[in-house]
Amino acid sequence: MTTTGALQDTTAPTAPAIVRPSVRRHSIKVELSTPAIGAELSNVSLADAALDPDLIAEIRALWLKHKVLFFRDQDVSPMEQQTFAAQFGELESHPLAPSHPEADKLLMLYRNLDANSPTWVDKSSRENIWHADVTFKKAPPRGAVLRRELGPETGGDTIWSNMVMAYENLPEAIKQRIAGLRAKHSAEQTFGAQLPIEERHAMAAKNPATEHPVVLTHPETGEKVLFVNSVFTTHFANFYNFEDVRYGQDFMPEAHHLMTYLTSQAAVPEYQVRLKWRTNTVAMWDNLQVQHYAVADYGKAPRKMLRATITGAPLV
Repeated sequence: MTTTGALQDTTAPTAPAIVRPSVRRHSIKVELSTPAIGAELSNVSLADAALDPDLIAEIRALWLKHKVLFFRDQDVSPMEQQTFAAQFGELESHPLAPSHPEADKLLMLYRNLDANSPTWVDKSSRENIWHADVTFKKAPPRGAVLRRELGPETGGDTIWSNMVMAYENLPEAIKQRIAGLRAKHSAEQTFGAQLPIEERHAMAAKNPATEHPVVLTHPETGEKVLFVNSVFTTHFANFYNFEDVRYGQDFMPEAHHLMTYLTSQAAVPEYQVRLKWRTNTVAMWDNLQVQHYAVADYGKAPRKMLRATITGAPLV
């Protein structure tokens, strides 16, 4: 007579589950960079994350919340960087600058390299001025993923500023004054300034000025963002003040002073985070929520950065 106390397991042994490397390495560790903006993420490989939709969703939520994310020790190839960035949207090439030969959506930000190098880029401009990228387009980039391949031992930091906080802290009178205002953005006075007149006009015709709201409503978070910058924003498109104008000279100075005041908000230290780069450090930022400033204090030291640019939608 058999007992019923314990049943013998007669099922066949099952194969071990396949665990992706990204799953083995995380959960993600999040360390805030400042109270205002930025977080450093560790225990994550960007190459593996590109294969894990759940991990990408987690990174996206952190990206929207903290506005700029930092990843250290990401020894990835240009194509792996490009593949990771593509998980957050379609990628685009820069309209006025060259792409990497191995990854056609990566912008080469190379400085002070040997002119005999096959990847040398002769570009004298610097990004040491507060700006958001390519806002002269009707659909400015949604974001960027930037990695350092090579750089100086010290210097060459990048600073980001929280333009959501910049808007929130404006005086109420200024918020009322700029509600409904729109501003023109153009590349001609920056990228075109050093060109011969015919080339400048051709560049301007290919990249015509556009206008965006001064106060942008972020398409995903719904937050209000101060969306003017010193590089590409030229003037208000619909500024007027007939009540306080005595003579014609009263009109434009008010608009000019207001624009200067607004663009200067990015320079407020309380809105900022500063990154000291190391080789294989990656920064990922929301181009609609922040501005950035690349500190040009490294002299003639070589520096190689690769940036993937995430395509945006037209702003309303």
